[in-house]
Formats: sequence, C-alpha cells, structure tokens
Amino acid sequence: MKRRLSVYLDPALMAQLTELAKRKKQSMSLVAEAAIASFLTPDESDRREAAVARRLDRLTRQVERLERDLAVSVEATALFIRYWLTVTPSIPEDFQVVAQATGRDRFASFLQMLGQRLATGQKVFHEVAADIGGDPSGPLQK
Repeated sequence: MKRRLSVYLDPALMAQLTELAKRKKQSMSLVAEAAIASFLTPDESDRREAAVARRLDRLTRQVERLERDLAVSVEATALFIRYWLTVTPSIPEDFQVVAQATGRDRFASFLQMLGQRLATGQKVFHEVAADIGGDPSGPLQK
C-alpha cells in the first residue's frame, strides 16, 4: 500500500514534471516517485566514486610510506657521508693508485651485493627496523 505525500514545487519544476509525465505517458506521481527513488538510491557513479576514493586513500598511504622511506634513506646517506668525510684521513700520493684500485674492487662488490638484494627483495631498512624493534610500515619516531 502506497502512502500519500504532498509536496510544494516551484512553478518551473512543476512544468518540467508535467512535460516529462506527458512525454513518458505516465502519471506525474509515478515520475516523481521514480525521481525520488533515483535520488535516494546510490547509482553507478556513486559506487564508482566510492571505489575511486578508496583507491586514492590507499595511494595516499603508499606515498606517505615512500616519503618516509626516502627521508630515512636521505638522512642515513647524509650522516654516512658526513661521518666518512670526518674520519677518513687523506691518502698520501704514493698510495693513491692502490687505494683507487681497492675502491674499484669494493664498489664492484657493492654493486654485486646490491643486485643480489634487489633480486631477492630483501631490504636492509626492514632488517634495521626489526633490529631496533621498530615497525618499518609505521610512522617515523622523532
């Protein structure tokens, strides 16, 4: 059993309702009911918008984690460079050729280790966070 509802419409809106009802060969009550039902029922665009919002939220969290990881990497690299420049003595010219050869060998080893870790998916950052008892996916502690 349908219930009755009385509404007041703007004259222009009433004219549109009357015209649409005539074109559809339906009663104004039926057209108004369909319009109200359409307004109250989420349509495909509303569901799509909600899905997009969820995806954007997920992407936002991923970007925040990337920003955090990048900040840690930049800070660690800067601290290492400062430490290395502070504690490494100058090499006399007599030993520079040997030191450069040793440096090339060490760099080649470094690249090999980096390639292996990237291929296996191991991350030093996660190991360090686990060693110090932190959560690598959580917010940074300051």
